[in-house]
Amino acid sequence: MKGRKGHSRLTERSDLDGLTVPKRSVQPARKLETFPNHHPERDYTITLQTEEFTSVCPMTGQPDFARLTIRYRPDRLILESRSLKLYLWSFRNEGVFYEHLTNVILDDLVATLAPRWCRVTAVFSVRGGIGITVEAEHGL
Repeated sequence: MKGRKGHSRLTERSDLDGLTVPKRSVQPARKLETFPNHHPERDYTITLQTEEFTSVCPMTGQPDFARLTIRYRPDRLILESRSLKLYLWSFRNEGVFYEHLTNVILDDLVATLAPRWCRVTAVFSVRGGIGITVEAEHGL
């Protein structure tokens, strides 16, 4: 369907080109997938959140839990949410410090999306009486 100005406003079949079709046995993957932004002329913000992020403390091997919020202003590409879920799942058994993890996620999003702006906020559950929140940002 075409909008008033001749721009496509709905998902087109070609938007699915290159996206991985889900299989019965889904596995974690460090691959972020995208689809075209049909409104690159407009500034708007996309927010993705999860309460279910887990990784592992590199010192103790204990699980770490976090609420992740990803906010970005797309340019030409939009992040496909299923691929983000599998990407985040890939950190489940990874021993990594919070600060490094948050910046790695931001770097991977920026490399994949080339967004106008992006912020990753990771609010890690209290451990040992200390809660840690890390924010990493690209562009202003």
